[in-house]
Amino acid sequence: MKIHEYQAKDILRRYGVTVPEGRVTGNPAEIGKLYDELGGGIVAVKSQIHAGGRGKGIVYDKEDPATATKIQDGGVKVAKSREEAEKYGSNIVGNYLVTQQTGGVGKRVLKVYLEKGTEIAREFYLSILVDRAVSKPIVIYSTEGGMDIEEVAAHTPDKIHRLEVEPAIGLQAWQAREILYKLGVPAEAMKQGVDFLLKLWKACDDEDASMLEVNPLVLTKQNTIIALDCKFTYDDNALYRHPEAVHLRDITEEDPLELRASEFNLNYVRLDGNVGCMVNGAGLAMATMDIIKLAGEFPANFLDVGGGANAQTVANGFRIILGDPNVKAIFINVFGGIVQCDRVANGIIQAAKDVNIHVPLIVRLKGTNADIAKDILAKSGLKILVASELKDGADAVATAIRGGK
Repeated sequence: MKIHEYQAKDILRRYGVTVPEGRVTGNPAEIGKLYDELGGGIVAVKSQIHAGGRGKGIVYDKEDPATATKIQDGGVKVAKSREEAEKYGSNIVGNYLVTQQTGGVGKRVLKVYLEKGTEIAREFYLSILVDRAVSKPIVIYSTEGGMDIEEVAAHTPDKIHRLEVEPAIGLQAWQAREILYKLGVPAEAMKQGVDFLLKLWKACDDEDASMLEVNPLVLTKQNTIIALDCKFTYDDNALYRHPEAVHLRDITEEDPLELRASEFNLNYVRLDGNVGCMVNGAGLAMATMDIIKLAGEFPANFLDVGGGANAQTVANGFRIILGDPNVKAIFINVFGGIVQCDRVANGIIQAAKDVNIHVPLIVRLKGTNADIAKDILAKSGLKILVASELKDGADAVATAIRGGK
């Protein structure tokens, strides 16, 4: 579960991590008052969305930039007066921010975060996340912090360092000193910097974060290490241990179809393609998506219905898939191991009768009672194309989308 920057910084403050003072609002009329509360002077006005690259983004008055009017450059602006803070905040709240991470359309900004200005001496990058390859948390850090960390990773990967952390004992003080030393932090800031990193680790570990990113991590002109920006993602599998965090969820930031799928306990991720996929098993789902691309089309989603697919599950899957207007065909690919193929076939038929399916439906079933299942589908009287092999199914999907060509 992703949370906003202002929420992440509230968590860091609870653990004693140094962050600038800030205020959040969704009401442009309050911006001037909040600016005064921060003591005036230089204040950063920061749009709050679940996407990076806000500083280099563009604010529009509509979701689709092709039909929208540009409001301003940048979803993060530095205001040097009350008037500037009010202007930038009013331009942002209620409008749409397009960044490299939002895709081709914008995300509507419902809140802005006003943050007291910081005298920056140097900017770094630091994140804590789980590396599945080594089954350990790792700290990734670099001297090249700020908005262009993606460029650093692409062009100068030698400037990015990583440190493995033993989960049983956590980040140690000597490791924190090693990180700061490699970042070139001066001796005057070393003690506070070590304390900062240990508290940052504790916040990440105690809160079961799957990712905590500080970019930039800043050394101020007063030789203090602070978190100037922060991304924080809770591990969804550990949320039951943090009932107090549930209210931090912002469903306006989530895809409506993904949100609806979660209500049906379906593992669904929306993509940009035109082929709706319904598969049992994550590995088979990935293989299905790959072969669809090999056939010249593009998957519109990842959808794993699990090992116990029944008529209700399939019907809900149809409803989610067909909620995407880009879907031009549906490909069901099921391996009957735990669940027998004939049961799946009956479930597909019942679901197809319950849901108005207006696009070609291609089904491939393999495993227990697969031949019986094919016969059931063939005699159903429904327009269902049955494929024997995975490649045959993908080719049939491509042919159906192209009108039989």
